Amino acid sequence: MKILLIEDDQNVASFIKRGLEEQGNDVSQAFEGTTGLELACNGHFDIIILDVIMPGITGIEVCDTLKNKKKVNTPILLLTALGTTEDIVMGLESGADDYLKKPFKFKELLARIQALHRRATIHQSEGNEMLVFQDLEMNLISKSVRRDGVEIPLTAREFRLLEYLLKNKNRVVSRTDILEAVWEIDFDMGTNVIDVYINYLRKKIEHGFPSKIITTVIGMGYVIKDET
Repeated sequence: MKILLIEDDQNVASFIKRGLEEQGNDVSQAFEGTTGLELACNGHFDIIILDVIMPGITGIEVCDTLKNKKKVNTPILLLTALGTTEDIVMGLESGADDYLKKPFKFKELLARIQALHRRATIHQSEGNEMLVFQDLEMNLISKSVRRDGVEIPLTAREFRLLEYLLKNKNRVVSRTDILEAVWEIDFDMGTNVIDVYINYLRKKIEHGFPSKIITTVIGMGYVIKDET
C-alpha cells in the first residue's frame, strides 16, 4: 500500500513509518498540516494516517478540506490523544473513516489500516439501486436521500448508517452490529458514538415529518420496521 503519514511528533512518526515499511508498505511523510494537505491533494495514496493535534492547520481541518471540499475518497485514519465522544464525533464528522486513540499498539494500527483498505477495495452497494421505506427513498448510486420528495443532506457516515438499517429492515441490529457493519470495528469503542449518530439521523429524516422511521428497542438496539 501507498500510505501518507501526517504526524508532527517525529518519534511517533518514525515508529509508525518503520513498522509500516517492515510490512512492505510505501510510506510518505509530512510533519505539519499544510504540507500534508498538499501531498494528499497531489499524490495517490491508499490510506492517509493523520494526527489531529498539529501546529498551524489541525488534522480536523486537513480532513475536512480533503473529504468535504476536495472530495478525496482516500480512507483517512485519525490519530489523537483526545478520546471523548465529542472528540470522536468531531473527527468522524470532518470526514474521517476511523479514529484511533493514542497510545496504541502497532498491531492495532495495522489492523485498522488493513480494514480501511479492504473496505475501500471491496465496498460497493449490493442489490437494487433504490431503497424505499414508506415515503423515504435512498438512491445508492447518486448517494441521495429524499423523504416525501424533500432532499435530505446526510454525511457519508449517516448515509452508511441509514443504508445499513434499511437493508436490515425488520431486524433489530445491536450497537455492536452497527460498529462492525458501518465502522468495520469489531470492538466496543467505549463511547456512545452510535447513539449520537442515531440521534443525528433521526433529526434529519424524522423532524418535521408525520411518522418516525427508526425505533429503539431498549437493551437490544435499533430497527426500521414495517407497521403491523
